[in-house]
Amino acid sequence: MTPAALRRACLSKPGAIEEFPFNPENSVFKVAGKIFAITALRSRPLQVSLKCEPGLAEQLRASHPAITPGYHLNKRHWNTIVLDGSLPDSLVRDMIEDSYDLIVAGLPKATRRSLGWTGT
Repeated sequence: MTPAALRRACLSKPGAIEEFPFNPENSVFKVAGKIFAITALRSRPLQVSLKCEPGLAEQLRASHPAITPGYHLNKRHWNTIVLDGSLPDSLVRDMIEDSYDLIVAGLPKATRRSLGWTGT
């Protein structure tokens, strides 16, 4: 997955925005003010940190060397994924969607409705 494709995948989610609260190099993707993805789009190798359900996070880490506990994040709930070509883009897109869904699921009902989120 290229940096442009990663950025597009994150911004394709309803209500998603990109901010730079830490520094100009680190893109932080949020929905309703809550982070669902963090990446340095110019880093090589490209990496992205995504929220994940704890049990699934452990399974993904055990199955894929490119997936490790979240760098500088709660390691129970976040994974850092090295986008080195070893993972299919479809898996990365699924993990982005799962991260987004975990964040949106915790938002107030009215906010979820305004995003058109159905919980899928």
